[in-house]
Amino acid sequence: MSGRVWSLRSKWLKILWRPVWSCSGHPHRARLALWPGTVFVRNYRSVNGVFGYKPLQECQYSLSEEVIQRRAEASNLFRYISAYREYGHLQAQLNPLEPNTSLVPELDAKLYGLSTDKEYSLEGLIAGSQGVHTLEEIENILKKKYCGTIGIEFAYLPSLEEREWFASTYETLLETSLTSEERLQLAKDMLQSQCFDNFLANKFQSVKRYGGEGAESMIGFFTESFKGLAQDGVEQVVIGMAHRGRLNLLTGILEYPPVIMFQKMKGLPEFPADVNFTGDVLSHLVSSVDLMLCEKSLHVTMLANPSHLEAINPVACGKTRARQKSLGEGHYSSYAYARPSDKVVCFQVHGDAALAGQGVIQETLAFSNVPHFSTGGGLHISINNQVGYTTPGERSRSTRYCTDVAKMCGMPVIHVNGDDPEAVVMATRLAVQYQRKFRRDIFLDLVCWRRWGHNELDNPRFTNPGMYAIIDARRSVPDSYAAKLVSEGILTEEDVRKVSADYTSYLTDQFKLVDSYIPKAPHLEKQWAGLKQAPKAVEVWDTGVDTSLLKFLGAKSVELPQDFPIHPHLKKTHVDTRLKRLTEGTNLDWATAEALAVASLVHQGYDVRLCGQDVGRGTFSQRHCMLVNQLDDEIYIPLNHMREDQPAHLEVVNSILSEEAVLGFEYGYSIESPNTLCIWEAQFGDFYNGAQIIIDTMVSSGERKWLYQSGLTMVLPHGYDGAGPEHSSCHIERFLQNCDSSESAPDGEDVNWNIVHPTTPAQYFHLLRRQLLRNYRKPLIIAGPKILLRLPAASSSLEDMAPGKNFLPVIGDGSVKPDDVKKVVFVSGKHYYTLAAEREARGIKDVAILRLEALCPFPTDAINNELAKYKKAKDVVWSQEEHRNMGAWFFVQPRFQNLCSTKLQYAGRDVSGVPAVGVGNWHKKEAEDLINNTFS
Repeated sequence: MSGRVWSLRSKWLKILWRPVWSCSGHPHRARLALWPGTVFVRNYRSVNGVFGYKPLQECQYSLSEEVIQRRAEASNLFRYISAYREYGHLQAQLNPLEPNTSLVPELDAKLYGLSTDKEYSLEGLIAGSQGVHTLEEIENILKKKYCGTIGIEFAYLPSLEEREWFASTYETLLETSLTSEERLQLAKDMLQSQCFDNFLANKFQSVKRYGGEGAESMIGFFTESFKGLAQDGVEQVVIGMAHRGRLNLLTGILEYPPVIMFQKMKGLPEFPADVNFTGDVLSHLVSSVDLMLCEKSLHVTMLANPSHLEAINPVACGKTRARQKSLGEGHYSSYAYARPSDKVVCFQVHGDAALAGQGVIQETLAFSNVPHFSTGGGLHISINNQVGYTTPGERSRSTRYCTDVAKMCGMPVIHVNGDDPEAVVMATRLAVQYQRKFRRDIFLDLVCWRRWGHNELDNPRFTNPGMYAIIDARRSVPDSYAAKLVSEGILTEEDVRKVSADYTSYLTDQFKLVDSYIPKAPHLEKQWAGLKQAPKAVEVWDTGVDTSLLKFLGAKSVELPQDFPIHPHLKKTHVDTRLKRLTEGTNLDWATAEALAVASLVHQGYDVRLCGQDVGRGTFSQRHCMLVNQLDDEIYIPLNHMREDQPAHLEVVNSILSEEAVLGFEYGYSIESPNTLCIWEAQFGDFYNGAQIIIDTMVSSGERKWLYQSGLTMVLPHGYDGAGPEHSSCHIERFLQNCDSSESAPDGEDVNWNIVHPTTPAQYFHLLRRQLLRNYRKPLIIAGPKILLRLPAASSSLEDMAPGKNFLPVIGDGSVKPDDVKKVVFVSGKHYYTLAAEREARGIKDVAILRLEALCPFPTDAINNELAKYKKAKDVVWSQEEHRNMGAWFFVQPRFQNLCSTKLQYAGRDVSGVPAVGVGNWHKKEAEDLINNTFS
């Protein structure tokens, strides 16, 4: 089939035959991979394929004629059975603290016209059940399966195949049981977890450890899921987990040396002194370990997390996706039948109150099946204490279950009584089997209890006396389960004592090593090898590119297949204009400079991931890196077709309408993939504040706390154009307040992040390239342009991007004679062009306007070098569009005074409680006054 014939807009052909992207970026025609359980096609219309997304097609599924006939013949009985499948969880014994005495009217056999004096055949109706039974026997069978210590919610699953599979698999699974060896290992793991908590309680009585007492059966979830995944060929697991039971998991299963934990509890650092860090609290420690399970290796990574509940979850998803990319699996695989999570699976461990209360969870689930975010389904477990800090569950949410948010995306939930460890293991097996078959998220709700308060130093009896009267009278879960095994002759009392004694001895030996143990910092290994921590000195990186190569790449950025009609306006203003400017080598706009930076990085073998709301087109209709055929909506990304042997690619990610979870995802991607330029662009700079938690707790501080380097680039459109309070300011002041730049000593490259406000396309070009060419990674905050995207004065030439050129932290003023200058005005961003135009209009010759392009690190030397040129200047002014209590004024003023021996005068708007006025005439008046104040 020729390429031209193939590109005919035949919808049925596209459904039957799809391209599959390889890691080298070329589409391969392959037989359609039918992935089970896909309910509807979520797809790009693209003959050539879209890098980073492999379409999921609907799998045709139908019941056999025999099953249909059997259900028709016993329709009332099948309705009764279906009622238990849908409502049985409401009568299940899920709460270990009190029995469930609920009466569920839907489970009354009278509703379904069934007779108590008649026998019914269950053949084909309940998996694993045969023969004929009385109604009473059937009711007992159903109660045992659906109203025991496991309750399942799956009736709302989006496909018939999933619903049928879930019922039959669950009903069959309950007919099996754990082997004696599995029960012994489960008891041992829980006893060791209990022993660990007791050891810490004795040795560190004043330390908050957020122990696992009351939730020890969670160990069964982890051991069983790790084993099941390893047996299915999974190679790696990424875990996002909060506090509860974290230390137990680390030392019990993830082989974390207790000596490091004990050092931390004694107030000692977790990293060596030769690295630059501040460290973090005990409950944020991490592990990265290779486990041998059933003679197979499984690498498990637990991520460091902030105390902001659930904020780590999108980060774990992003890191998982990046690791899938590096392994060439799923959406990045050249194999037609590859599926996401073939090799890497994401675990998310939730607290019950946070799961129901934190909006980041809804955002994270919302992109679970969205192109360029999907990781092939994650395993979720809620450690359900039935109480938050002090608030019981019934007063901390509006839903029956803390997991009800999962229903938003049609994800099944398995509720299980945490006091039944074997039920936890069986529930885990069901969850793993579902995830492996359908590659969709699934939740396990571990209903348990908390021996102590929110932490071991808190007294929960002040606020929950009734609950804790029950808890105080309870034996521990490990002790109860061990006693059960002793009564059955599987364990002896001596076995139980020996497990605890041996583990206590091991912990004691580790405790003795505290004073002699030397911590390590494994932060620059594997894919990070060759990188280093940023130096204290200022560095300049040559980020220029040969101009002939730039012309080639620029032309490729708008090259389209034959007979690929795009919008005529774009043909004229985007394609033809770019080609003309590239030929001339001048007047290059912002979007062209960005395309050249991205194309040159891809040409050098670096992947680029551009993410944000509508980034394919660009909020201001400036980018158009993802072009759309006007006849059939087919997608084409020219930068992924620059040459046949292209070593890397641009992944264009039009995100869901979210900031916090999406930025968390991109941060997670960046800390896994140092050779990918991750760009997150806010629709307007003001909107970044929805992601403030991610910025404060991870982007700005992740390297200092956890040694996580990140090259994440945030582009935040900023500028006062009369658009009102939420479309003017990215709040530069907040980012500056969060930086560790010094007021009293010159900065080096070791600041926690870079903050810039560039004024030319070439500056932007060099900034993007510098992110990957440096031998260290730093987050980059760009106060991006809006009107500068098309302002003729804000253009650059190819020579500005040539070899030997680099980002300039300060741009001088070549339009005035230094000896004539009486006033020097410093400015950042687009405000420069307003002042420059006004200076020319007024015929002013004695005012120099200098552009401060970099704010952090503060460019002390570059500023002093420029100031030295103006020996006759009497006044130095800082002029800004933002209000006095916003923008960069509070940041630059003490640094000019302390580091540049210069007293700045302020010219700008007065203080305000809002970023900008919303009345057009007021805005114009403020803008006029600002200009007059600057030049007066």
